[in-house]
Amino acid sequence: MLGVLAALAWLVLPGMTSEVDGPVAVGSERPVAGGSAQEEPESAAGDLVLPLVAAAAAVAVAGYAYVRRTRRARTRTTPGGEAVPVAGPPLGELDEQVRGLLVDADDWVRTSREELSFAEARASAEAVEPYARALRDAEAELASAFRMRQRYDDGVPDDDTGRQHVLAGIVGRCEEAGRLLDAEAAGFDQLRGLEGNVGGALEVAEVRFRELAARAGGADATLVELRRRYGPAAASDVSGYVEQAKDRLVFATTRLNEARQGADLGETERAIRNLRAAEGAIAQAAVFVDSVERLAGELASAAGLVAAALTGGEAEIAGARERAAGSPGGQSDVRISHADSVLADVREEVTGGPYDPMEALRRIVRGVVAVADGRAGVLSAAASLIARSSTGAAADHITTHRGAVGSTSRTRLAEAQRLLASAPGLTDLLTADVLARRARDLAEQDVRLHGGGVDRPAPVSFGGPRTRGRRE
Repeated sequence: MLGVLAALAWLVLPGMTSEVDGPVAVGSERPVAGGSAQEEPESAAGDLVLPLVAAAAAVAVAGYAYVRRTRRARTRTTPGGEAVPVAGPPLGELDEQVRGLLVDADDWVRTSREELSFAEARASAEAVEPYARALRDAEAELASAFRMRQRYDDGVPDDDTGRQHVLAGIVGRCEEAGRLLDAEAAGFDQLRGLEGNVGGALEVAEVRFRELAARAGGADATLVELRRRYGPAAASDVSGYVEQAKDRLVFATTRLNEARQGADLGETERAIRNLRAAEGAIAQAAVFVDSVERLAGELASAAGLVAAALTGGEAEIAGARERAAGSPGGQSDVRISHADSVLADVREEVTGGPYDPMEALRRIVRGVVAVADGRAGVLSAAASLIARSSTGAAADHITTHRGAVGSTSRTRLAEAQRLLASAPGLTDLLTADVLARRARDLAEQDVRLHGGGVDRPAPVSFGGPRTRGRRE
């Protein structure tokens, strides 16, 4: 404004001074006056240039200052107002985007891990290491994203601005996981060398297929034995797994045959496409069979721990009674009575015929934990077995049905896995068990909601969002 006023004054002053009468020459001086009159218009035009330039410059500076002041006002927190959040999608919309991105990133990591296992069968450890390292780094980014999501679901932070920042952080972690995998996809393709030697990769898949076909028959017999020895409830987590494994192997059979025909005819692209589909089916069949075999070992270990856990529970209760006797009011009496009742029920179940030893351990630990002071180490061992079993079962179910499973189930599983990897205490182990079982329940709900057909095996593919479809 000062610049504009100065420019206006500059324009006005010359006009004011030109009105003053001055001495006029006479006689011979008239021609000189005539010459001055001829130069006056040009001088007046020249005098207008600098004021106009000054006015334009002042306007430009004022406009720039106004824009800067407006921008600061939009982002500044003043004593009388609130901070205006950065423009972006609404919180609910961003939340939905994050849910989908978590599912996608989890799938990138899982399929990359599956194809890496086939590459490891043919390449040296040194050759595979760069891609294994990229996968580990991507897994770490994804684990951080899931941890942030778990805290978000728990209500931390509780303000909209903070929650928006958390969601933006999750997006960044997932995108970084994808970038790490994308960066190594081209090199990984060279490592596998399918275009130049699809026959070698086909032989690896066929060997793994035959091994799994034999193990699937054994898993069927194992499942029958588990139900006979421990009751149907003990094997409920793997119910139908043998049938689903066989279904995947039938699918793999068809794809392997077509891949072999394509290789024999020199139709490399056809052979690779069918090989990768067969590898996806083989990978899922392996998870089903592994799950049955692992559960058999876990149930045997649990059965061997039940008697020791009962004894350890009794020791913890005895210690609680001693502490209660020495404290006024006996505040632990109710918890002691409850623990006693739980142990009595488990003893009756154990002596009454087939029972689920894993569930028996779970009841013992949960019944006694409220009065335990750590004198019975067997309870921690029992809690660890329980948590690892439920977490493994949830992971297998999500892996083999990931086409239908949403982000919430995967988030609960990731949190259970995080607790197990962090030198957990008794409370953490029990929390991991709860989270894993919740993850499994949510996954089953998702599968029922989406119906059949969505969990068909997908081709394995190492890479992130920009490279996963490069060979389709």
